[in-house]
Amino acid sequence: MIKSEAETVEPGGEAQSHVTEMEESEIEIEEAAVPSPGMGMKITVAKDELVAKLGVVSRAVSSRGTVQVLSGILLTAEGGTLSLAATDMEVSLRTTLDAQVEGDGAVVIPGKLLVDLARLLPESEVKLEYRPDEGVAHIASGTASYRLNTYAAEDFPRLPAIEAQLHAIDREALLDTIDRVARSASRDESRPVLTGILVRFEAGKLVMVATDSYRLSVKETDLGGDAPELEAIIPARALQELSRLAGGAETIELGVHENHVVFGTGDAWLTTRRIDGQFPNYRQLLPETFEVELTVARAELGDVVRRVSVMAQRNSPLRLRFAEGELTVSAQTQDVGEAKESLPVPYTGEEFVIGFNADFLRDGVDSILGDDVLVKLINPLRPAILVDPAGDFTYLIMPIRLAG
Repeated sequence: MIKSEAETVEPGGEAQSHVTEMEESEIEIEEAAVPSPGMGMKITVAKDELVAKLGVVSRAVSSRGTVQVLSGILLTAEGGTLSLAATDMEVSLRTTLDAQVEGDGAVVIPGKLLVDLARLLPESEVKLEYRPDEGVAHIASGTASYRLNTYAAEDFPRLPAIEAQLHAIDREALLDTIDRVARSASRDESRPVLTGILVRFEAGKLVMVATDSYRLSVKETDLGGDAPELEAIIPARALQELSRLAGGAETIELGVHENHVVFGTGDAWLTTRRIDGQFPNYRQLLPETFEVELTVARAELGDVVRRVSVMAQRNSPLRLRFAEGELTVSAQTQDVGEAKESLPVPYTGEEFVIGFNADFLRDGVDSILGDDVLVKLINPLRPAILVDPAGDFTYLIMPIRLAG
């Protein structure tokens, strides 16, 4: 759970851990057959189309280098269709493109090299030929020609099969919900559960929750149509990738098959593993009673926090002092300088001082939509809550213990 007592520690440091350790489990991915190399293939494709589609799948190419074939893009010619695919074993991306295709076959070409080369080719038409017996891919465009070493298609991981029953989800509702919560997900891979977003569809409503143990975001979104029965922890990276992929689509298709989730948009497919483990019970982490509740102008508060944060360096906190009718935000970093700025707020009562990580507070204010933000406080050592005026988004942030 999130601890009730905070400490002055660099964000991401060990002493700021506020959520109990989760059990970690290895995830097995449902496999689909990899096409055989075949007798070879010849492909003619428009350069712009090739560059665009490579840009889609290349985001799933692994950059770690521990398994070389994961740094490649799988090209598959089958039945006169050219397909592209890439995976880093967590996220896989697939798409097809219009091309003149002769023969059936498959080959894996180094991804970064292929993307860079395709962008620089001199003519609008590209010819690619692969002969399995040579083990190289020939690429030609105008007078330019290249020979690229390849990886065997048989060594490419078997990708999750797209066989799930699919449901159409409103794109705007889904992507807005992802955007509001994703920044609260952890990037610490030693705690895999917290690198994911809890996604739950229930009674015409979509709920997403993310936490890195220092802050917690909860967004509830009404859905107009039917939705699948789903509760899963999905990697935040996969959902953020979906946001980039689905920018121009009207709907997103969603399916669940055993241990992975499938998203379809246009002619591209994203599949990702579900994260195994127990997500924190976020309802128990949200306080029910508060000592202070006040409404603050969101844009004005955001501007002040951004300006003063410039002086919150080297782990220095933002200090918020509530006094009669006024909020003063200040920060001080030794050998750098200090900043202080005030704004009017409807506060009455005794002076109240609380400290926050500057980045986390700024993220919380930026996640709020509307003219105002409802601020709820208990005491300087208990979590604070920011609530959207619509009441469908809640942002919890742990305070930092202030010296003195």
